[in-house]
Amino acid sequence: MIRSMTGFGRGKSQADGREFLVEIKTVNHRYCDIYIKLPRQISFLEDKVREVIGKSISRGKVDVFISYDDFSEDSKNILIDEGLAKTYIKSVEYLRDKYGLKDDISVSLIAKFPDILKVEKSEQDEDKIWVLLHEALSQALDALINMRQVEGEGLRIDLLERADVIEKVVREISIRAPEVVKEYKCKLENRIKEILEQQVIDENRMAMEVAIFADRCNIDEELVRLGSHIKQLRHTLNNNDSDQPVGRKLDFLLQEMNREINTIGSKANDLSITQNVVEIKSELEKIREQIQNIE
Repeated sequence: MIRSMTGFGRGKSQADGREFLVEIKTVNHRYCDIYIKLPRQISFLEDKVREVIGKSISRGKVDVFISYDDFSEDSKNILIDEGLAKTYIKSVEYLRDKYGLKDDISVSLIAKFPDILKVEKSEQDEDKIWVLLHEALSQALDALINMRQVEGEGLRIDLLERADVIEKVVREISIRAPEVVKEYKCKLENRIKEILEQQVIDENRMAMEVAIFADRCNIDEELVRLGSHIKQLRHTLNNNDSDQPVGRKLDFLLQEMNREINTIGSKANDLSITQNVVEIKSELEKIREQIQNIE
């Protein structure tokens, strides 16, 4: 399955007063670059998140946003600073005795003093939290990969259509190439006749000149290799059942196709073939742009 590197996925999970929301966004990138933003209290899970994502995504810039809410009963503890409370009580009793104040010392009064009662978050149950986070992460990854596959299928169809166009133009070049030598021979004969103003031409010399020209502008090997690259391009696009990334392979094939068509353009001494070369290079550039977004 051909995958695009562009996609988005969201996943949500909740249990026992805890809730995770995971959002993953990817865009094209030469390598796999993963950026994870998650709450500080669960930062210990970052490596696990990175590992899971790395198994599913091979290329692309990956932005992961994780939000976590914990309203569970065991999420917080109340700490009592008994030493500080004792000091407060002694101080209040001193004021009472010295100034003859009414004795209204109570629990509610002492609890109002700063730092007597402190709320502390409980230690996280790593295994329980990871199971919940993994559920949301898996949902987000499934949605992301599905979107990348849908877009990848669109890219695959477009690339195959462009391969059809290139193959058609290559056939036109193959048909035209032999005619170039014949036309050169005819033009050479006419030119020599004009210069010599006679009908008798040295056929051996003529044959030699034509042979040199034919060898210099021969593009048979380039056409064969170009045809082979097109077949490999089709095979890669149509037979990728292993879900392995193919972007780099396609990029390599494109480079080789560009190499062959550039050689054809420099060798073929013919306006029609030159126009065909320009058309193919235009299609190859469009393919290059599309391949940049394939995993």
